[in-house]
Amino acid sequence: MEILGTTLRVCVDDLDAAVPVYERLTGTEGMRFSNGPVEAAAVGPFMLMSGPPAHVDVLRRITATLAVQDVEQAVTELAAVGADIVVGPQATPIGRAVVARHPDGSVFEYVDRSAGA
Repeated sequence: MEILGTTLRVCVDDLDAAVPVYERLTGTEGMRFSNGPVEAAAVGPFMLMSGPPAHVDVLRRITATLAVQDVEQAVTELAAVGADIVVGPQATPIGRAVVARHPDGSVFEYVDRSAGA
């Protein structure tokens, strides 16, 4: 499995205040979306997230988001190294995602940009 890129996950209290800061730092415009009660903005290499504490606390446990070519292939590779699938695979606003706990206890989200999502 090839990792195509990494997104840094940042939980913020005020998304409206945080987005302009990251837009200026990266020189890119944020793309906003929501996933249930969580509001998010992709700004350059950052994924800013804000929402109810119970949801944000869960999001904080995920170390990073890793872009892969195919989530199904990632699941196969993750199983081969003894990772546990915590969530998914499931459709997201931009593709498919799976959250996995590696044997060392770290938790990562793997995403692809599948047109079928």
